[in-house]
Amino acid sequence: MAKARIDSGIGAAAVRTAVDGVEVSRDTLATAVRYLLQELADRAEGNTVEVRVPPYGAVQCIEGPRHTRGTPPNVVETDAATWLALATGSLGWADALAAGRVHASGQRADLSDYLPVTAATIGS
Repeated sequence: MAKARIDSGIGAAAVRTAVDGVEVSRDTLATAVRYLLQELADRAEGNTVEVRVPPYGAVQCIEGPRHTRGTPPNVVETDAATWLALATGSLGWADALAAGRVHASGQRADLSDYLPVTAATIGS
């Protein structure tokens, strides 16, 4: 069964609300995170790296050897605020790694070529 996709209008609105710095509902934050994960998976198709933003979502992306069971060899994990900052371009990949805001394991667990995910779809 295919996962339901988040409509781009709904997703972009959730992202705008979540990055405005005002207090945001858990549902809106979840939609924003999942939408940006969806955009990453669309932009970097594949199954080599698993990107996790607990408790909101995870996607597999980037071309290469397919992972099917157990703990994947290439994992990126971060919190929702860091993911939003990375995906929208307000935080750089290297800076997030250096600050310990992202945990990346595996030789292919580098999202720098895919970030920011998309500034065009979130607009102002």
